Amino acid sequence: MSITTIFMLFGGLGFFLYGMKLMSEGLEKAAGAKMRSILEFFTKNRFIGMIVGIIFTAIIQSSNATTVMVVSFVNSGLMNLMQASGVILGANIGTTITGQLIAFNLSDIAPLVVIIGVIMVMFCKKQSVKKIGEVILGFGILFMGLSIMGDSMTAVKESPRILNFLASLENPGAAILVGFLITAVLQSSSATVGIILLMVSQGLLEFAICPFMILGCNIGSCVSALVASLSGKKDAKRAALIHFLFNVIGSAIMFAVLLVAIDPFTDMMLYISGGSLARAVANVHTLMKVVEVAMLFPFMGWIVKATYKIVPGKDASDEDEYELLYIGDGSILSATTAVHNSVCEIEHMGKVATENLKLAMDALCTLNEEEIEKVYRTEEYIDFMNRKITDYLVKANEIILPLADEKLIGGLFHVVNDIERIGDHAENIADSAKARIEHNLEFSEKAMRQLQEMNAKTVKILEYSLEMFRNRDYKHMQEILDLEDEIDAMEKKLQNAHVKRLTKNKCTPEAGMMFSDTVSGLERVGDHATNIAFAILQPTGTGDDDEDE
Repeated sequence: MSITTIFMLFGGLGFFLYGMKLMSEGLEKAAGAKMRSILEFFTKNRFIGMIVGIIFTAIIQSSNATTVMVVSFVNSGLMNLMQASGVILGANIGTTITGQLIAFNLSDIAPLVVIIGVIMVMFCKKQSVKKIGEVILGFGILFMGLSIMGDSMTAVKESPRILNFLASLENPGAAILVGFLITAVLQSSSATVGIILLMVSQGLLEFAICPFMILGCNIGSCVSALVASLSGKKDAKRAALIHFLFNVIGSAIMFAVLLVAIDPFTDMMLYISGGSLARAVANVHTLMKVVEVAMLFPFMGWIVKATYKIVPGKDASDEDEYELLYIGDGSILSATTAVHNSVCEIEHMGKVATENLKLAMDALCTLNEEEIEKVYRTEEYIDFMNRKITDYLVKANEIILPLADEKLIGGLFHVVNDIERIGDHAENIADSAKARIEHNLEFSEKAMRQLQEMNAKTVKILEYSLEMFRNRDYKHMQEILDLEDEIDAMEKKLQNAHVKRLTKNKCTPEAGMMFSDTVSGLERVGDHATNIAFAILQPTGTGDDDEDE
């Protein structure tokens, strides 16, 4: 076999893998956000979750992407293990669609498909059309890669060493090992099945050994999710183990069946495939997956329990004061869930900051030293969340995201900054409470009522803004605009009243300055709240940046 043949073989494989990657990422980027919402909504029931898993994986052409995303959902607490098990079962069936597409052998029209994809990517301005163009381009490149590999494999027949090696795969155990290794390296069972399909068509492999190689592919496809779960929480590890145990147990059962019935099985598959070897390989892949799911679906509860035996206990961070709920240190960075998890975590940060503002104002009025210390501790937690969320957003910004999420991520940086500034204002109020105690400063009852009234409006606008930010709707837009106007007007009114009290010598300069700073701070919090709400309209952020503080 010449060096040119080797280059053609690996070049064709490169085209094939790149085409599959381009197709998968294009689909995920064009529809990932919508599909994620569907996946999250319809996974309450395990059977429905399985159906959604089939459809989702068939669309994005990657069971690895689906499984890693499910692991990410479990890691962030948005999905429990029983719900995850249904989607994982569905992903195992959905991934066989790629093999069915490859079996159509569209290599002759692949160049036409490529040029259509190139035109859409290069000359269409609309991003959604460009992404569809990437999918079409990837589809064409995939089949061009198959064509190049097919041509190069013709020369492979002339190499006695390779033929001898392939002949040695008559051993089912060796076939399973080869299938596993190829899939683990390529990170795609669909790619391995495509290669097997091509080799059978070229006469390089006996059809009878293909089912065993596909069993190896099934196990090798677990590697991506297992690796992704290593840095995750224990439930994320368990979700990956569900995938692994399902494939190992299912493959073991099918292996035992095939050992005693390989000839009738292959004869049946060739018959229902009309004698086409390529179609028969694709059908073997699909049928084995469907049979495995049918066999193991009733026992998924036991498999889930087994993962608790393999990965016992709770996460060490469960009792950690500084724990993130959705994007902890061990979170899995999935393109489809990165922004969704970030939004959930930012909302959590916003609620913590809102409660801290309420606590700080209460401490200013009651002079409760325990509340003051709690405000300081919570502010440290908010600073911690600010750093971790920002780091996560930076990493998310470096990967390919769904279009809808890509438009949001710039605004999320601003929202995190706004919430962190709200935390700073709460800390400033706690500082004022501490100063009141140290210097024995008094506020009049009227001043206290005014501060509490303004704080109540500020808390309300914060709550409305976080709800608007989380749900991305306009339900409370008018209330937010009205409250911002009321808070601005109240700030001016209270500042004027403060000046009058000073001129009439009704309060000390120290207490007056503290009152003025608190009122000004609450007005700034109102501005930050408005920024948070309108981040859904202007993803790059709006309003005051509060840079001078």
